[in-house]
Amino acid sequence: QVQLVESGGGLVQAGGSLRLSCAASGNVFSINTMAWYRQAPGKPRELVAAITRRGITNYGDSVKGRFTISRDNAKNAVYLQMNNLEPEDTAVYSCHADDRDYVRYVSPWRGQGTQVTVSS
Repeated sequence: QVQLVESGGGLVQAGGSLRLSCAASGNVFSINTMAWYRQAPGKPRELVAAITRRGITNYGDSVKGRFTISRDNAKNAVYLQMNNLEPEDTAVYSCHADDRDYVRYVSPWRGQGTQVTVSS
């Protein structure tokens, strides 16, 4: 099993920045792709960004140019740098991991999530 723990959420004003972190533990050798999803109230969960073990990245259209995903394989961690935040970015952000070279919508492992709130 793999355990994922997120940190770094909070309240920020529009235009500000936040950095989310996700630490993996357990059977980390099973992990290939790590990703961030988000879900706002009344909306479906959407992919924010994903990164494979080799460093190949993929971003949701709404965050391209503003968010950056990175990964430290030695620390079994993935990060999400969020710049120029907008109120529409308000959501619960959750860390996901998959053993494939892409992240499935229902991935094998996910964290509990961290709240990000952007005030206007």
